[in-house]
Amino acid sequence: MSQLKNIFYAQSGGVTAVINSSACGVIETARSERGRIGKVYAGRNGIIGALTEDLIDTSLETKKSIAALRHTPAGAFGSCRYKLKSLDENPAEYERLIDVFRAHNIGYFFYNGGGDSADTCLKVSQLSKTTGYPIQAIHIPKTVDNDLPITDNCPGFGSVAKYIAVSTKEASFDVASMAKTSTKIFIIEVMGRHAGWIAAAGGMASSNADIPIIILFPEIEFHRGRFMEAVQRKVNKYGYCSIVVSEGVRGADGKFLSDQGLRDAFGHAQLGGAAPVIASMVKQDLGLKYHWAVADYLQRSARHIASKTDVVQAYAVGRAAVQLALQGKNSVMPAICRISNHPYRWKIIEATLARVANREKMMPRTFISRNGFGITARCRDYLEPLIRGEDYPPYRNGLPCYERLKNMPVKKKLKRAFKLS
Repeated sequence: MSQLKNIFYAQSGGVTAVINSSACGVIETARSERGRIGKVYAGRNGIIGALTEDLIDTSLETKKSIAALRHTPAGAFGSCRYKLKSLDENPAEYERLIDVFRAHNIGYFFYNGGGDSADTCLKVSQLSKTTGYPIQAIHIPKTVDNDLPITDNCPGFGSVAKYIAVSTKEASFDVASMAKTSTKIFIIEVMGRHAGWIAAAGGMASSNADIPIIILFPEIEFHRGRFMEAVQRKVNKYGYCSIVVSEGVRGADGKFLSDQGLRDAFGHAQLGGAAPVIASMVKQDLGLKYHWAVADYLQRSARHIASKTDVVQAYAVGRAAVQLALQGKNSVMPAICRISNHPYRWKIIEATLARVANREKMMPRTFISRNGFGITARCRDYLEPLIRGEDYPPYRNGLPCYERLKNMPVKKKLKRAFKLS
């Protein structure tokens, strides 16, 4: 067995247009450090790949294929929504992780995900102290919701923000064309359970054009009467109105407007359906013709219109994770620190996982207009650099070329299979 420790890398939670850019950053950087790091094994379907010993040998992929990950959306190795219980609650999971790590000489654990993934990474980082097995766990930030603390912004968010800003602008031009005799209201529903960062991006559509936009944020309690008054004012002035509604908007009773009564694997309310709820209200109260759309997976998979800033930063945090590991770091996350807006400059800093896991960063009230339906100049200054720049994938016959890896499995060494709880 090689004395060089191997890396376990996995993707977790909802994937993004640029999470594979982070994977590319990890793998390419590790390959450049062949004398200090062994192989990079990817977990098939996130942490589940570690528990079931379903590992992918990335060394069998060509240099060209790995480089192509930088312009390929979604999760190249599969993702999951699976949350580890505490060591006290389920010691068998951690015993299994150690068995797999030991069998495959894994000394580095990289988990690429959001807040719940940071929690998983934090738990794994404590194994060296609680069990004596030497493992360095580093969280690689990713979330379209942009709600991780410490980091200025999260890789994945910039591209979603660009998609929503562009879509809102284009749809608004469409509605403006039809408003005289047809549709007067367009509603687009965007992701964002508790934080309205993505919804705020819709406000960027009016940066270079006078477009009537109303934004419904999770941070602002929804009041039907005030909302209808705002919509009517926009229609009276412009003849139409575009509405960007976050899936996490809540009413005065504290309940999500789009709560379906279902729960995901992390125990969160499964949302979706705020747009038709708002559309129905508009029809009932104002009698205006409307159209609505739910961006859903489209907003987070749209690599063809990704932000160049986002692509570069996603790669940078992947690269930084390897560098932190080589420095002997454990229980940390490479975070983005904004140095200035004009010109836009940033750097990578180190954040401790204890300050990241299970915490959410909401929209500052200073980013939301006084009436609660728009964004401020300060918010525009924050968002603009994150959606800046284009990084188009190569095209063939009118369609983008995306990479499908071979994802060859590593031979299993453990005799005992593991049943997920």
